[in-house]
Amino acid sequence: MPAIFYVDDNGDDLFYADYVRKKQKIEVTLRCFERAEQVLEALEMLHAKGEELPDVLIADLYMPLDSGLALITGLRADPRFSTIRLGVCTGSDADEDRRRALAAGADFYIEKPIDLSAVLAQLV
Repeated sequence: MPAIFYVDDNGDDLFYADYVRKKQKIEVTLRCFERAEQVLEALEMLHAKGEELPDVLIADLYMPLDSGLALITGLRADPRFSTIRLGVCTGSDADEDRRRALAAGADFYIEKPIDLSAVLAQLV
């Protein structure tokens, strides 16, 4: 079963993602985080233990304490996490935000509310 890590400072968005996963019976392991620091700690712990990393990591573009772009840039530069597909999920439909996210190393850019089926399609 694919694993997705989703980091977003908005607890309602995290709740919604899990609610939709359950309601639509989407076969995926979903772990939600409210801060980039938390998701980095989880990734480093999995790597240190030799456990499987998530297939996809999705970051909110705009978070007050953490930048989703900074997280994507840092993960893309770290060879330990090179196998993870990276995405940005945001409420912004601005072309400039899309360009910035892809330039930072995101593999895909989707708008909120998150569509887990669309995220899984990125794995094919």
